[in-house]
Amino acid sequence: MAAINRDDVAHLAHLAHIEMSDEELDRMAGELAVIVDSVKSVSEAAGDDVPATSHPIPLTNVFRDDVVGHTFTAEQSLSGAPDGYEGRFKVPAILDEA
Repeated sequence: MAAINRDDVAHLAHLAHIEMSDEELDRMAGELAVIVDSVKSVSEAAGDDVPATSHPIPLTNVFRDDVVGHTFTAEQSLSGAPDGYEGRFKVPAILDEA
C-alpha cells in the first residue's frame, strides 16, 4: 500500500485551506493510498513494447470543407424582422442607459 499517512493528508489539507476532522483525515489517508496504488498498477501495465496512444482507434477529420454556399442579402435577412434600422435588426433595449 502507498505510504500516505494522516500527517500527509493534514499537510495537504492545510495547503488547500480545507478544515478536516480527525476522522476525515484518517479516512482520507486510506482513500488516497488506494488511489495511488491504483494509479501505480495502471502505470505498470504499460510497458516499453506498448505504444502511447491518444485514442484506441484511428481517427480521421470528419469535418466538411468550408465552402461558401447560398447567402442572403441584407434585405432578405431583414424581410421577416419585425423592425429594422439602417440595414440592421432593431431590438428593444434590455439594459438601462443610466
